[in-house]
Amino acid sequence: MTTVVPTSEEDPALSVVRFTAELSWADAGPEVAEGQVSRLCVEAGECMIQNRWLDLASLMLTSADVIISKASEKDLECVYTVICNLVKKPESLDQVHEMAELIATKVTQQPNDKPALRLKILFNLYNLLENPYSQFFVYMKALNLAIAGKVTEHVIPSFKKMDNFLREWNLGVKDKRDLFLTVSNILKDSKSSAKDSFDFLVKYLETFSGDDALTVAEAKEEAVHAVIEFVKAPDMFQDQASFIIPSPYIHSRGHGDLLDMPAIAQLEKDPKYAPVYQLLKIFLTQRLDAYLDFHSANSDFLMSYDLGSNESGQIPYSLIKETLQIEDSEVEPWIVKAITAKLIDCRIDQINQVVIVSRCTERVFGVHEWQFLRSKLATWRGNIANVISTIQANKITEDGTQAVQGLTIR
Repeated sequence: MTTVVPTSEEDPALSVVRFTAELSWADAGPEVAEGQVSRLCVEAGECMIQNRWLDLASLMLTSADVIISKASEKDLECVYTVICNLVKKPESLDQVHEMAELIATKVTQQPNDKPALRLKILFNLYNLLENPYSQFFVYMKALNLAIAGKVTEHVIPSFKKMDNFLREWNLGVKDKRDLFLTVSNILKDSKSSAKDSFDFLVKYLETFSGDDALTVAEAKEEAVHAVIEFVKAPDMFQDQASFIIPSPYIHSRGHGDLLDMPAIAQLEKDPKYAPVYQLLKIFLTQRLDAYLDFHSANSDFLMSYDLGSNESGQIPYSLIKETLQIEDSEVEPWIVKAITAKLIDCRIDQINQVVIVSRCTERVFGVHEWQFLRSKLATWRGNIANVISTIQANKITEDGTQAVQGLTIR
């Protein structure tokens, strides 16, 4: 938090008014500028005498906004520090909030002009406030400024303190929704943490109850997005075993509760999004054969959400592992077998854990193709095993015969 240290006998607020007035009227000539500076200083003094702190803040913000392109960032930071410190003057929390709202709104009006500096000003204002709701208001202004000004990297570290914030702010349901959805979108757009983005999206969905169908309907698109992200990212929902049998591990992480959330449950009866709910239910409670049946009947739906074959020809190791029901260590040997069988031409990217397919026997090398490959290779493996067993048996027989013959000769 920035501390104001007086460097002259004049009140810091009057010094700021004088400085900003002189700078904003500098181009008008000395005669005009002197009169305007004097007028503004007198008006500011009257506000201070009459404890009209909101009017003083408004006057100072108007002048500060004019000079934002003329003054250095250091001077601007000092100017806004003095303005923000005005929130310590009123005794009424309502007046403090009104001032905080005025300052925050003014600071965020031009988010693309010095956005990092504006964020710094807002955080300084936040630290001067004691009223939790005023703090929340300013924080949300800061998040929206960061989004508009494309400086979200400056606010993301604060998300680690979200649990503390929620305890301090004691928010209502609507404010929680706004907060969780905004944070989730910031994390999604920044690509800093897909899991954290998903977790905040789930927190948002959890705020909806089944008591108000109209309100729940507002979350329909976000509910669909949550399910799709959940299914697309293996690390969010399961290990290999959980795809074959229902797993208590999923429920223990809270993801099994997705089916019961009203915001997601509404999808089951929605003509457009019913397959989304069905897919989630399969992943959480059913077996592989149920998914394969769903895939056959809804291939267009899966492709529309990029859940089908990858258009770039990249197949993640996780998909191969899940589809063939094998261990991590078996993935690459199976790929080699597929190449040997001339079913695919591909390159193995071990670092990114994907197979880059350049040619395959099918137009789309998806789940069913992997199942076919698994069946075919399993048959070949069985045939080879039989051949090896026959060869070994013949070898033993030959060795035994030679040994007997040797004894006979002797």
